Amino acid sequence: MSEEILPEERQGEILENFSSTAGDKKMFIESYGCQMNFSDSEIVASVLNKEGYSSTNDINDADVVFLNTCSIRDNAELTIRKRLQKIQHEKKKNPNLKVGILGCMAERLKSKLLEEEKLVDLVAGPDAYRDLPQLMQQVSEGEKSVNVILSRDETYSDIDPVRLKSNGVTAFISIMRGCDNMCTFCVVPFTRGRERSRDPKSIVAEAEKLHAQGYKEVTLLGQNVDSYRWSDNADLRGKALKEAPRSEVIDFAKLLEMVASIAPDLRVRFTTSHPKDITDDVLYTMKAHENICKYIHLPAQSGNSRILEKMNRTYTREWYLEKVNRVREILPDCAISTDLIAGFCSETEEEHQDTVDLMKEVIYDYAYMFYYSERPGTLAAKKFEDDVPLEIKKKRLQEIIELQNQHNLIRNESCVGEIYKVLVEGFSKKSKEDLMGRTSHFRTVVFPKENYKPGDYVNVKIDRCTGGTLLGKALEKVN
Repeated sequence: MSEEILPEERQGEILENFSSTAGDKKMFIESYGCQMNFSDSEIVASVLNKEGYSSTNDINDADVVFLNTCSIRDNAELTIRKRLQKIQHEKKKNPNLKVGILGCMAERLKSKLLEEEKLVDLVAGPDAYRDLPQLMQQVSEGEKSVNVILSRDETYSDIDPVRLKSNGVTAFISIMRGCDNMCTFCVVPFTRGRERSRDPKSIVAEAEKLHAQGYKEVTLLGQNVDSYRWSDNADLRGKALKEAPRSEVIDFAKLLEMVASIAPDLRVRFTTSHPKDITDDVLYTMKAHENICKYIHLPAQSGNSRILEKMNRTYTREWYLEKVNRVREILPDCAISTDLIAGFCSETEEEHQDTVDLMKEVIYDYAYMFYYSERPGTLAAKKFEDDVPLEIKKKRLQEIIELQNQHNLIRNESCVGEIYKVLVEGFSKKSKEDLMGRTSHFRTVVFPKENYKPGDYVNVKIDRCTGGTLLGKALEKVN
């Protein structure tokens, strides 16, 4: 990701079905990968609802199946291919069933799945969702249809997403699309296009509507939210906008304050941040507003400066550590998570150990960890040899995972005995007698439900923990 959303480069095998009422034609949507894809699926549902399509959770009841796909790693694409092959068996039962592929994989592979492998009837890239009605019409007439044109302007700011399969408590709001960072390992700039920010008035209006509907938390989404910039001055676009004085633009700190000021009981999260772009202004805005969650995803990717340069991350190990220290200076209680890649091109064992040492110095609250997977079309694929053997990549990744598991437990053990304000999101996975919610720091808390319900803010005293969950007893409901 150049920062792929919540968190950077977080991908793979996350599926969600969307369900709605309206229309007599049925669509079945599965979303894979980052939160941006899930948010995009809500846009797709909105566009097609207006064309008479309602959503179904039963693929056997569908007239069309959409897979909203992820290309960030090879394993994600393999999963989607297997799913498409399985859907071909459904088509044998229902020859009229149409299959569409959306999102990053659609953009990257373009017509290959459509023409060579003949697994799909329709291909639509991330900027082509407004065109879905026309594409569907072409399919209904027996044609194959494709639109993977990337836009410099599309933000879908005027489309009201359909909040489907929602818990009614938390929601995503996309504030920008695309990415201008050219991290050498990342396919996102090629699958999602250039960076463009959404009109802040539409963002605030969406957040206000969600709050009026009873939602208690919004997460502002972008490939790199800290580079958000908007001006009503049409002359300030592209490079001119980035270089304009802060007084002439709405930057991310200002947007964050605008959303946080809607209501004190509306929590605000954001993701993802690029270390080079997060500013003191953002940190001080977080400090000034209790309802802005004290959690920052700050992807490091590597702890070695040579590898960071090869990744084109534009910072050194030392600079990154200074940024972490600045976060903790302004926000001492802020949780920090990261992304780490093991086995990037030419990484030595000593350089891998620099990543391990970085983890020991920072002690992240959470981490999303992967071994390097070469993506066709990226700068790394064009310029570097993927020369670290797979078994070494896996070994290094396992070392990183085991260390982070220790750190997860350390961080959670430090919470035992403390009282946290928890936003209840729903029932625990293990028991309907327990509720599950999150702290401002994004820590999962489970406690007996008693008379509390989703959407409540509850003070919970933590009495024990695992590496992934805090467990405790509710004390009282709070505002």
